[in-house]
Amino acid sequence: MPELPEVEVTRRSLDGPLQGAEVLSLHMGKPLRWPLGQDPQHFAGLRIGPITRRGKYLWLPLEGRAGAGGLLVHLGMSGSLALHRGEVPEPGPHDHFELVTRHGTLRLTDPRRFGAVVWSASQDEDPARKLLSSLGHEPFDESLTPEFLHAQLQRRRSPIKPVLLAGDIVVGAGNIYACEALFHARIHPALRADRISRPRAARLLAAVRETLTRALALGGTTLRDFRDAHGMDGAFQDEAAVYGRAGQPCGLCGTPVRRMVQGQRATYWCPRCQKR
Repeated sequence: MPELPEVEVTRRSLDGPLQGAEVLSLHMGKPLRWPLGQDPQHFAGLRIGPITRRGKYLWLPLEGRAGAGGLLVHLGMSGSLALHRGEVPEPGPHDHFELVTRHGTLRLTDPRRFGAVVWSASQDEDPARKLLSSLGHEPFDESLTPEFLHAQLQRRRSPIKPVLLAGDIVVGAGNIYACEALFHARIHPALRADRISRPRAARLLAAVRETLTRALALGGTTLRDFRDAHGMDGAFQDEAAVYGRAGQPCGLCGTPVRRMVQGQRATYWCPRCQKR
C-alpha cells in the first residue's frame, strides 16, 4: 500500500511537469472508492496549480475561473499515478482515471479500486474537509514535539504499533515505516502506548522522522506495484532492518527477526532489541 513517502515521491515527480498545465479533458473508468462529484466536462480549460500533499492525499488545485476548486487524490491500497508524455498507451483494465493536459496525460492505475479522485471546491469545504479533518500532525511539523506525542500516547491503551497506524496523532508511519521506526527506537510493537515514557516517546518521534527521511531519499518502497510518476522504483525495501525479514538475523544482535499479526497487518520486530 502506498504510504506517505510514496505519495510524497509521487507529488514531487508530478508537481514540476504539471504545474500550469491546461486540462484538455478528464475521463473516468470503473467506479473508484468515492464518486468524482463533478461533471468531467467541468475541468476542460482549467490549469493545474502547485500540487500539495496532506497525509496520503494529493491535492491538485485547478485554477482559471471562479469556484474551480481541485481534485483530492488517494492511491488506496494498490494505486499509482503515471504521467505519460508523448505517445500515450491504450488504457488497461485497471486504469480508472485519466487527466489529459497539454503537458501530458496523468493516469491512475488501481487494480483493487480502493483509491479515489474527488472534486472539492477547496480543502476547507466538503468533501475534502471531511476526508482530511481526522488526520493527525504531519511528521515534520514543528508543533509535533516529543512532549505532545507523549501526552497523546498517554491517552491510548492499545499497542503502540496500531496507534501509529491509526494516523490520528501523526500521519505517515504506515505499516512498513512503523515497523522500522519502532525497531530503531527499541520499542516492542505490542507495548501499550500509555506505558511509553517521555524519553522513549522522544526516541520514537526521532526514529519516525529519520525513517521517513531515509525513505524519501530512496524514492519510497517498491514491494509490488509502486512506481513514481515517471516509472521509477523505490529502493527503501533494500535497506529495511526488520520489515519482511522474518527468520533472518537482526543486523544489530543476530537474533532472528520475528513476525506477528496486529490488526490484520504483519508486524516485524527483533525480540532482543525490542523488549517490553
